[in-house]
Amino acid sequence: MTTSPTAREILRSVMSGERSSLSFAKASIDQADAVRAGHDGLNILLHRDDSVARSRARSIDEKIETGEKGLLAGVPVVVKDNIATLEMPTSCGSRILEGYVSPYEATAIARLLRQGAVIVGKSNMDEFAMGSSTENSAFGPAKNPLNPSLVPGGSSGGSAAAVAAGIVPLALGSETGGSVRQPAAFCGVVGVKPTYGRVSRYGLVAFASSLDQIGVFGRTVDDAALGLESIAGLDPLDSTSAAEPVPSYCEAARGSLAGVVIGRPREYFPPELDPDIRERCDAVFDTLRRLGAEVRDVSLPHTSLAIPVYYIIAPAEASSNLARFDGVRYGLRIEGDGLQAMYEATRSRGFGREVTRRILLGTYVLSAGYYDAYYKKAQQARTLIARDFSKVFASGVHLLFTPTTPSPAFPLGAKSDPYEMYLSDIFTCTANLAGVPAVSLPIGRVNGLPVGGQFMASHFDERQMFVAAYALERALGAEPLS
Repeated sequence: MTTSPTAREILRSVMSGERSSLSFAKASIDQADAVRAGHDGLNILLHRDDSVARSRARSIDEKIETGEKGLLAGVPVVVKDNIATLEMPTSCGSRILEGYVSPYEATAIARLLRQGAVIVGKSNMDEFAMGSSTENSAFGPAKNPLNPSLVPGGSSGGSAAAVAAGIVPLALGSETGGSVRQPAAFCGVVGVKPTYGRVSRYGLVAFASSLDQIGVFGRTVDDAALGLESIAGLDPLDSTSAAEPVPSYCEAARGSLAGVVIGRPREYFPPELDPDIRERCDAVFDTLRRLGAEVRDVSLPHTSLAIPVYYIIAPAEASSNLARFDGVRYGLRIEGDGLQAMYEATRSRGFGREVTRRILLGTYVLSAGYYDAYYKKAQQARTLIARDFSKVFASGVHLLFTPTTPSPAFPLGAKSDPYEMYLSDIFTCTANLAGVPAVSLPIGRVNGLPVGGQFMASHFDERQMFVAAYALERALGAEPLS
């Protein structure tokens, strides 16, 4: 992995005048070029506008000279290709939106720019965020910078890979069932999924609206904290965003784990869990105890329902959300003999196999005669999953710690069975169903590949989650990541 500077290091250099924002933007562009040329091309970025990035960096340097500041002044950032930007296309990794440029930008993008970030590119992703490996992109798979024969995870694999490859120290992704935390674990970086409603979804192309959330990747916990603090908060343009105050997540670095109760959910440590991953997690629990935390066994009894519930609710919402891509208003249009033929030709040509599969599945579970049997039951089960989390946190447990994924990164093309691929989200989708925040960070290696562990907290308690993540990262930094 690269030793490029962190977001904090860039911020300090730019604000002190030691280096210019422009110099960091150029370094990011050069690294993107190097990554594209090396490893037979990692296919991390789908869109770039180097001239806009350089112009933006010059503008930031001028503002700093007049005394203006920002949380991310001069920090190069990559954003996932389903988050609307004005200067670059927002294709969602799909042929149906190839070349489409949004007439407005996402609130998260506007807030990044307000804080002085320099957006250097849009990252590759599974088409419409449907996948766990970034192999479903219409523009070819992204590859893991640690080993190009492996997937970087998905659906935000390009953003995670951009951080791991040293192109940027900070990137935005989106999560519906684990699409930030899983690729963060596979690429050995930090990934944060905030509470549902903590970050505005305005300008995020919808997959499953009750689950989607913009998240943050960072080289370090502090990078991710800086990123989340920059984009979080109420947005009148998003009716689901919350009015909860946003604390300084970076100040969590000074917090202590003394007296903090951390739950170990037994359902996340089944007998068939990879013994090497179990060993890494057990070592983390030992470290947390040394840091003053109490580790307590807990139960989330409805965890086994998570995958079937998720793969009913998410496709159902996707079938509704993706109906807008019909060749009439924007994007690809394939003419046919009449309106119906045009719809069929456009959507058949524009959507890939996985997106088509999920639209069909979602339409089926919402259809007359099946709604009550599938979608309604799934929503009832979702309530039980959310209630499990509420009960555990109400019992005096402050945080939960679990593996992020059941395995390290797997080879490209290794999982042709959709169900086998869906199981990659087995430890992550519960947080999305319950709407709670979670952060994944590297906790060691198995056969040379990074393994992630995740903290989950109660709603809007990201600060406590960051306290633990900062403390664990410091402790593991002093210990060999075997």
